[in-house]
Amino acid sequence: MTTNSQRYHITTFGCQMNKADSERMAGVLEEMGFDFTEDPNDANVILYNTCTIRDNAEQKVYSYLGRQAKRKQKEPNLTIIVAGCVAQQEGETLLSRVPEIDLVMGPQHANRLQDLLEQVFQGNQIVATEPIEIIEDITKPRRDSEVTAWVNVIYGCNERCTYCVVPNVRGIEQSRRPEAIREEIEELSRLGYKEITLLGQNIDAYGRDLPGSSPGGRNLYNFTDLLYFIHDVPGIERIRFATSHPRYFTERLIRACAELPKICEHFHIPFQSGDNQLLKAMARGYTQEKYRQIIHTIREYMPDASISADAIVGFPGETDEQFENTMKLVDDIGFDLLNTAAYSPRPGTPAALWENQLSDEIKADRLQQLNRLVSVKAAERSQRYLGRIEEVLVEGTNSKDTSQVMGRTRGNRLTFFSGNLAELKGQQVKVKITQVRPFSLTGEPVELCIPV
Repeated sequence: MTTNSQRYHITTFGCQMNKADSERMAGVLEEMGFDFTEDPNDANVILYNTCTIRDNAEQKVYSYLGRQAKRKQKEPNLTIIVAGCVAQQEGETLLSRVPEIDLVMGPQHANRLQDLLEQVFQGNQIVATEPIEIIEDITKPRRDSEVTAWVNVIYGCNERCTYCVVPNVRGIEQSRRPEAIREEIEELSRLGYKEITLLGQNIDAYGRDLPGSSPGGRNLYNFTDLLYFIHDVPGIERIRFATSHPRYFTERLIRACAELPKICEHFHIPFQSGDNQLLKAMARGYTQEKYRQIIHTIREYMPDASISADAIVGFPGETDEQFENTMKLVDDIGFDLLNTAAYSPRPGTPAALWENQLSDEIKADRLQQLNRLVSVKAAERSQRYLGRIEEVLVEGTNSKDTSQVMGRTRGNRLTFFSGNLAELKGQQVKVKITQVRPFSLTGEPVELCIPV
């Protein structure tokens, strides 16, 4: 147990799952009596929640660690924690590289932080990376927003994409019980939250590991049923979810999203490549035709839906023609947002060992070409908003112009307009869009939306 004079700082790298884990670990630290500080050099406990999806994210962690390790040589009471995916992947190797680290803990151990830290405070150096059954979310997260909140519904991933390290570091799929998820959402509503984002590494796989689910028969639990189960929590006005896998994205799920008024018309469905041979080499389990059909079906049910995705260029063996197939898919579909990356070999993945790796120059050139196309298509997609009235949920202030507030449309477009945050925070405002940019909008407030 600590005194209130002690302070902690968390730096989070990577995905939304990591952000949600960081909020839970911050909640644990505050329960222990620590106060949050923005300045890492003012903290007694430094926690790095790490990402290993790409090599540059991993190297950044080591750079941050190096600075704090030097500080610890002068301030021996400093406690350094490495959590998340790099911690899980590297384990004890991290201690040999940076012996000043006190605690190495994988993502599955986030809710055990107090127990692990108390062992550290007794003078032990701890590595917690063994697979465990994830403890139900009994922590009270210190959430970064007072308006929107993450809600984990499934941890881990059973897919075996040949480029991806996630199953190695986040473990097998473990779904939370529907009742526990609904209870957390009800608590968020009581606290005044207006929007939730349901999270899973592969959210469409929700429920297939729960008792009553059967691989050979009809699951009693699945993600579509979960949406129906949690949709009517009073006070919650918007529901989002991520990340979806095309292999499991069904028409029944699409129909549910169209029927349930709180589900936002925004879908994040990574495709990774527009070429069937590469998709097979990636072990993605679908074709580009199947992916196109999913998007077509979404737009049949919800013509104005926003679509975002992830794509990789420079996968081992990718030819010019295969890269052009990815470019063609991006051009044809017209994504509202596309997260792009050059392939990065990750430890313990099959593709990292293949001999047909591409040069960094080819990968960089293809990434640049794809990013140019993404900006053009996003700008085209933004045009549909000009002159329209959009519902914007106000979250904060525009950091570049404090006379403006910022929030998101139901389609997840960042939107700015003049207003007073103290009056409008957490409110849905009808905004007439007067300026469009590829990834954001500006408008004028018309009226407050009154929830039905």
